[in-house]
This record gives sequence, structure tokens and C-alpha cells, in this order.
Amino acid sequence: MKIRSLVVVFFALACISQPLFAQRNKAAKADGAYKAGEYFVAIDLYKAAYNSISDKSNKAETLFKIAECYRLVNEPLKAELWYAKAISKEIDNPMATFYLAEMQKMNLKYEEAKDNFKKYKELAPKDTRADDGIRSCDLAQKWMDNPSGYQVESMKFFNSKQDEFSPAYANADNSIVLFTSFRDGSTGKAISGITGQNFGDIFTSQVDRKGSWSQPVPLSENINTAFDEGSPCLSKDFKTLYFTRCKFSKKEALGCQLCYSQLEGDEWGKDKVIQIAGDSIVIAHPAISTDELTLYFTSDMAGGIGGKDLWMVSRASKSDEWGKVPVNLGAQINTSADEMYPYIHNDGTLYFSSNGHIGLGGLDIYKAIPKADGTWKVENMESPINSNADDFGITFQNDQEKGFFSSSRTVKGDDDIYAFSLPPLKFNVIGTVRDEKTELPIAEATIKSISSDGITIDNKADKNGVFRFTLKPNTDYVFIGSKTGYLNGKERETTKGLDRSRDFKTSIRLASTAKPIELPNIFYDFAKWDLRPESMVALDKLIETLNENPTITIELGSHTDSRGGDVENINLSQKRAQSVVNYLIEKGIAADRLMPKGYGESTPKVVDNKMATQYTFLKEGDTLSEAYINSLSDTDLQEIAHGVNRRTDFRVLSTDYKAKN
Repeated sequence: MKIRSLVVVFFALACISQPLFAQRNKAAKADGAYKAGEYFVAIDLYKAAYNSISDKSNKAETLFKIAECYRLVNEPLKAELWYAKAISKEIDNPMATFYLAEMQKMNLKYEEAKDNFKKYKELAPKDTRADDGIRSCDLAQKWMDNPSGYQVESMKFFNSKQDEFSPAYANADNSIVLFTSFRDGSTGKAISGITGQNFGDIFTSQVDRKGSWSQPVPLSENINTAFDEGSPCLSKDFKTLYFTRCKFSKKEALGCQLCYSQLEGDEWGKDKVIQIAGDSIVIAHPAISTDELTLYFTSDMAGGIGGKDLWMVSRASKSDEWGKVPVNLGAQINTSADEMYPYIHNDGTLYFSSNGHIGLGGLDIYKAIPKADGTWKVENMESPINSNADDFGITFQNDQEKGFFSSSRTVKGDDDIYAFSLPPLKFNVIGTVRDEKTELPIAEATIKSISSDGITIDNKADKNGVFRFTLKPNTDYVFIGSKTGYLNGKERETTKGLDRSRDFKTSIRLASTAKPIELPNIFYDFAKWDLRPESMVALDKLIETLNENPTITIELGSHTDSRGGDVENINLSQKRAQSVVNYLIEKGIAADRLMPKGYGESTPKVVDNKMATQYTFLKEGDTLSEAYINSLSDTDLQEIAHGVNRRTDFRVLSTDYKAKN
């Protein structure tokens, strides 16, 4: 039975206060069933009444109510169909468009949902839920396409043909689990007119050494009654059980209450009611803090922010009564929609379910991390913990990233229990060592991995220049490549802040020492040799190269274009080369590692593949001599060629330099 995560049960029971069949006609009977929360009954009654309704607006409203019933019993496919019918009959209610979009989101129709959220924004421009809905569709698709590292599987040992939800560990070694179930064998014999199932009870199951769980059995009648019991949670010492009980009567509204029971030997003692609000108020889904001084719960009591909110009450000690004035958890947690099923982790993190925050569809599970200033950082747990269906009622196994949660993601939409775990993070880096100019792989280069935890590992690239390392979580890495005839090169990676396993792809490029290496972006004003500020970025990179290759000495060569006199150009280029050397010395590079050389216009640039790719009018192998440049018909192209000749480069003179003491 697809009741919306039993939310309807806990909140609809409080509404039943009058016999349904006292109504005078089909429409009135349907409205009576709807108000009482008996949505399955109301669906058939509304359908039967529809043909007898003549007023156009009333017919549209009836279609809308049918859609609402399907939404509330968690049948989004049928709900989508009937909202669309209501809109086609021109219903004067913007919420039909909003809920149509919500159902389409649950049905994985994210683009259609976005379109209808945009239409709803036009109908209700002040309602921020439209923007949230549009954003949620984009993020939902992203999260579905890029799931987190959690692994999820159905707990077949727990699940039946009926609904199971809200699991809780019941002992220190996590071998006993309690959960809510509507399966056969529950204490109550009646069938709920709201769910069409048995009334819910708390069941228990125990795992053996082989990992097999026992047949679930209900707790004793000290806990389970003819009414609905569910959403168990336990104190840190597992000696106090908190749970929800919802009574009902066709004569009065009774609401839902939180109860607790003390463990007496191997059995739970007779329960007691926690007095938080009046009998007609719904108080449900308890969660207890580790010190048992704060009790969290769900309620639709007055003073809240939305439909169902999360609240808390406190006490000074475990022997004291709970406070009589509940405190709402505020707008960072609660929205205009529903927040339910709280769970408090040992580290103080609050987990809860909501259909009001940005999510994938239906109820999603969120984690709220408390901050020092008393606020919360709320995060969606994303896929695969969350789905387009209802996901709720999470519990963790001690301090591990594993446990159970509930979801209606089955084909039939039934609530089932799922196990989740986060395997250890795995990180690898796969890289290739390449020639900086040709991009060809360099075989058997030496690769050194230096990690921020102080560990250094040496490795060799294979004949294709490929290397691999396994990386640790939360660690910075530097990878240094070296090969005779090349300058050392390096790349960096980090696994810090990553919560998903990942393979990194990288390339380390080594510059050959066989030819001069051009320094890009070394600029001077016309006929001057003072370095411009933007040139210093490239020179700082050269300083890094010199520090990574401490045994090399280099010549700094400066080149001019062919315009101007030969002597003038030689003198200008020598001064420019010297300005580079001076800058490097100022930055701590030993002077005896540096030799300035002004070439003037004597060594025009030979076009390489990279340059020919950048300037399509040049051909690889051409020498940019004065005659060649003058042969270019376009003066703009001539100016580009002159600019290529105006360059600064360096070449390695020796590789055995030793610093003087």
C-alpha cells in the first residue's frame, strides 16, 4: 500500500472525528473521507461523484482533489495524470501547476517539471518554491548522473509485501534492529481505512555470525497495541526506547504521542507517555541526543514554519521532566513544506527528511551540521542515498559511515528498508610524461611522488611514458619527472576535501635541453631594456625551473627584430638579457649560473609546429629572416612575424653545477 511514507498515517489519524457515511451525497461523502485522511476511499468516491457534477469549476476542483489523494498516498504517476486533467479543465488554483511539477520531478521528468515550475512562477511570482523547484531539477539530474560513493542495497531480511520503515539499532554491537512494519502478525487485528494495511507495530530482528537476520517478530504488548506504533529510537546505552503511538477515534481527534519504555532484563517495560502537548496534537518521530537531555520530534503544532516542522524539548538532567515549551528548530531546518524523521548522530549532526529543501523528488534525507554560532549547515545526501521517491528514517552504525534508511523507491512505491555503506575512498593518479615541444611521450622517465605526509616514492614511466601512483585521502602531492637530456618537470594533485573515490589524469611535460627554450611574455617598451611588470610572471616560472634543476647553468639570450642597425640591436639585446639576469640574481639565483647574451637580429626564429598551429600563415621549418618577412604581402602579418623574432630564451650550458660554499 503506497501511503506516503506513513506520514499520512501519523498526521491523518488525528483528523478522524466523524462517521463518513453520514454524508448526504457522493460529493459530500468524498469530502468527508478526504478531510478524515482516508484518501483511498476518497479517490473512488470523487470519481463516482464526478459525472454528477455540472458546474465547470466544481468539476475541475474534483479532478484536483483526486490528484491530491494520489499525491498523498504516494502514487506520483497517477497524481501527475490527474493534476494535468485539472489544469486542462482550467482550474483556478496555481497549486495544481506546482504539484504537477513536483510529481513530474518524482517521475524523473526533470525538463517537463522545470517548464511547469516556470509556469507556476508566472502564476505565483512571490513564491520562492518556483525557483527552488527549477534549481532542484538541475541539481537532481547532476546528482543522479554523478552519484556519491555510498553503496545501497535492499534489506530483504526485513522487508515484506507491506511497508517497513524507520530502523534503529538496539544494542552496542549492532546485532539487533528495531523497525516499524505493517506486516501480518501485528498486534492489532483491524485494517486501517487510511492505509489499507494492518496497523503498524515495532518489530525486531537479530543477525547471526554468518550475517543472516532472523525472522522479524513484534515487540511485546507493553509496546505494541491495537493502534499505530512506530519510528523507534534508543538512548546511547540502549536501555530506553522512544517511539510514536497514534490512537484514533471516530468521535474525537486524539493526535499522536511520544512514548518511552525502560529495558527490564530482556523485555521492555510498560510504556509511559511523554507529555509535550495536548492529546489532539500530533507529536511524532522521536530522536534523542546522546546525553538524553534533548528530544527532537516532528509536529504540525501551531507556531511552526510549514506543514510539519522539527521541534525540540530539553531538560536539565535525565531525572527531570521534559520542558513544556517546545522550541522550533528554525528556518534553516524547517521550510514551508514538511520536515520529519530526525536522527541525531553521535557527533551532533542532525539528519532529517524534507520535501521542502532542494532535492531529487519526494522526501530527501539531509544532514545538518551544527556550527559554533548556533546555526546549521544543511546538505543534501544526494544519490544513491536519495532518489526521486521518498527517502527517510536514517540510522547509523555507531560512528561508521554505514547503517540503514527507508525508501519508497520500489517499483510499487512501497516503503522498504535499505542498507548503506561508504567504502574506503580510493584515489589513483595515471599520468604521462611528454616532451614539452613535440607532445610525444618520453619513455622510462623517473617519477618521484612527494606527499604532504612526508613520504617520497620513486617510480618509472613505462615505454609509453605512462606512470601510476595510489594516493591517500586528505593529502597533497607533487609529482616530479626527470630524464637525461631534459629539464625536470612537475605537476600537483590533492585529495584534500574529496569525499568520493577518483582517478586523476595528468601530464608532466619536460623541456629538452638540446635546443634553446623560449620564455613567453617577456616584454619591453620600444628601444628600452627595463623589464615590464607582466614579464616578471614568466621569470618567476624560470626561477622555479632553476630551483628544481639546481645543477644546471644557463645562457639568457635576447633577440630583436631586423629593424634598426646591427650594432644598435646587439647592444639593446645585450642590455635586455642583462636585465633578466639582474632580476634572477635579485631573486636569489647564483650569478655564476647565469650568462647574458645579446644576439640582436642575428638568429631569426625557426617556425616550429606549435607556432605554425598558432599562426596559420607560417609554415613549420621556415626561418623568419628579414627577406622572408618582407616577402609577406600583408603588413599586419609582417608585424606579427617581427614580434615572433623579438624574444628571450635560455639554453642549458652545463648540468654539473655545484654551489660554492
